[in-house]
Amino acid sequence: MYRTLAMVVLTGFGFTPAHPADEQPKPTKFEMTKVEKRLLELTNAERKKEELPLLKAAPLLFQSARAHSANMAKQGKMEHELDGKTPFQRIKGAGYQYYLAGENIAFGPLDLKLVMKGWMDSEGHRKNILHKGYTEIGLGVVQGGDGYYYYTQVFGTPSKR
Repeated sequence: MYRTLAMVVLTGFGFTPAHPADEQPKPTKFEMTKVEKRLLELTNAERKKEELPLLKAAPLLFQSARAHSANMAKQGKMEHELDGKTPFQRIKGAGYQYYLAGENIAFGPLDLKLVMKGWMDSEGHRKNILHKGYTEIGLGVVQGGDGYYYYTQVFGTPSKR
């Protein structure tokens, strides 16, 4: 069983930062899992085919994506909005100040090629993956109690501070 849900693209101009400059979250050592590294490779391979710049890993976007995948897995729901929070609110809550942002989600077996194929076969998801304006990405892959994996891609372009 494999499903994807429509993507969300969020744009913002002049939004109030999630944290004032003097209260920015302190960076911690960031590392990707093997699964996240592979999903980033597959995502960037699709961008490379279109001669687009490769997306760079952004720790704050990973924080948002990982938390959303964990929450979807916990609740057994694949939805962009959970607990009354939109992707925009989650991204902002992680401390990422963006000019442009978007999200793709999916769930199914642990088969990254199948997930990428599903996203690339979906017009909206494909647009997010190949969006020329995105420069950074965060990823989250978490297995739920139902045995399925919950996937989140969070795309972003930081705002100019």
